[in-house]
Amino acid sequence: MTRLHDIGEDVLIDRLIALVPADPSPGAGPGDDCAVVDPWPDGPLLQLLKTDAMVAGIHFRADSPPRAVGWKAVARVISDIAAMAGTPDRVLVTIALPAATEVAWVEDLYRGIGDCLNAFGCVLAGGETTRVPEASAAVISVSATGTVGRGHLALRSTASAGDVLLVTGRLGGSLSGKHLSFTPRLREAHWLAEHHPPSAMMDLSDGLAKDLPRLARASSCGFRLDRESLPVTPGCSIAQALGDGEDFELLIAMPAARVEPLLRDWARAFPGMDLTVVGRLVSAGEGDTLHGGWDHFAG
Repeated sequence: MTRLHDIGEDVLIDRLIALVPADPSPGAGPGDDCAVVDPWPDGPLLQLLKTDAMVAGIHFRADSPPRAVGWKAVARVISDIAAMAGTPDRVLVTIALPAATEVAWVEDLYRGIGDCLNAFGCVLAGGETTRVPEASAAVISVSATGTVGRGHLALRSTASAGDVLLVTGRLGGSLSGKHLSFTPRLREAHWLAEHHPPSAMMDLSDGLAKDLPRLARASSCGFRLDRESLPVTPGCSIAQALGDGEDFELLIAMPAARVEPLLRDWARAFPGMDLTVVGRLVSAGEGDTLHGGWDHFAG
């Protein structure tokens, strides 16, 4: 009998999508950071839909500060909307907790949720509370809606061989606590869409080793990675930069002729934020291979 750890997360998703009705006229097909729908065919905007869940013992520890857990729960979703160059607006929160959970813990969780909503101009539109068995892990699920201009939508599937690959910020170190305090690159993504639209873009949630092959595959390309150029978080190794996951930086594909002006303008717009060339896309079947990164069902 085939088990989830035999096939991994990406194969599982492909198999599940094939079993259910699909949106007959989506704004973009499945496989990006958010679902894209087109409820206003004559309007300037597309709608983004996103849902994400965190599980105690997987995404945070029992002794993690609950306010930081609340921040992370919402920030993960905002990071995905940023990766599409969108703007988040309404959020739904579902919490499934053991009945013995301290009320003060839940209140601090929601203070962290509020911190993130306030920071990015979102509002809580509703949610659900439910109970799990006492031996079960707590689950926090966040869904959000957002919008993006038709001309600004960034996908994973629209890059080409020859495009240069860049990442924002620094990679690695999430396991030592960075995953609870990251800032979604919403402002940077909006600036890119306005001034230097990328060929393709996604956020790095599962690690460059997992997410770069996803972007290349979605765009029917291979890739070459310059490991020595990776912007590594101080105190981390290249292996950590590739595989720790939960960096929530942007991975960007850009036509080679536009990279130099992008880097020049970026340095003026974001003087405290790295933007680093880490490789390029090549023809399908060529280039490097990467292994590692986070997979929920890996053996």
